[in-house]
Amino acid sequence: MKIPFTKMHGLGNSYIYVDGFHVELPEESLPTIAKQVSSVHTGIGSDGLILVLPSNLADVRMRIFNKDGSEAMNCGNGLRCVAKFVYDKKYVHKQSFEIETKSGVVTATVHPDKDKHVESVTVDMGEPVLERSNIPMETENGGLFDEVVYEHFRVDGDDYYATAVSMGNPHVVFYQDNMQDAPIHTLGPKVTTDERFPEGVNVEFVEVLNEAELRFRVWERGSGITQACGTGACASVVASALNSYVKRGQEVTVHLDGGDLWITWLESGSVLMRGAAVTVAKGHTWVELDV
Repeated sequence: MKIPFTKMHGLGNSYIYVDGFHVELPEESLPTIAKQVSSVHTGIGSDGLILVLPSNLADVRMRIFNKDGSEAMNCGNGLRCVAKFVYDKKYVHKQSFEIETKSGVVTATVHPDKDKHVESVTVDMGEPVLERSNIPMETENGGLFDEVVYEHFRVDGDDYYATAVSMGNPHVVFYQDNMQDAPIHTLGPKVTTDERFPEGVNVEFVEVLNEAELRFRVWERGSGITQACGTGACASVVASALNSYVKRGQEVTVHLDGGDLWITWLESGSVLMRGAAVTVAKGHTWVELDV
């Protein structure tokens, strides 16, 4: 099957975008298509596939498939790119509009320059979910509705301390004194499939530089190490506020491998994320569908 695509990235977190307003892909083949287009050796190369679709609830809808074929709930970097995608194509004509995701509806605001070229987008990611049962994370000693803040977390006989947050998808944050020592390659794949997280989890490693800056790396559920994770950056700022490393209501710069995001956990509850969205290439690709 020949499929027109646009490759975009937010801070190096890249996806293959398919315009679902004009292209219909077979539902049963979406996991296969995601795996094929994500391959750096036999496909285009990306962290997954994102479909941009009409919505009955919002201005547009997006669906996200990780490189392993699993469907994701949300993606902050993907949201910014979808906002740029639909604004550039004039599917929306206002600068602030709503995007439907599997985890709910969020508001995006594009920031075009004088030539109406969108270089950055702000997304209201909504309120973080902090209750253990809704992240979800299995309880050991705490109650179902407890917050998981710097909680003892043992893996293979080693002791760590975890703070868990959901931004429509589950995240767990581990703090590092020095990011160079972060066990991302070893602890990341173990924790993401740990039985204490029944739906899996995105694993963040955070070094606090000061009360307005964090250094961040991530092992993403379904994708492994990526250059950036927007929902993870939001979760890291929420976790850092819960641990009194940063102040709520203050914009925090999160330094990811792919670049910077600016995150604010508002006193009113919502988390705002501001960052870049970039178009890389457009073209056609051929995929072998399931029989």
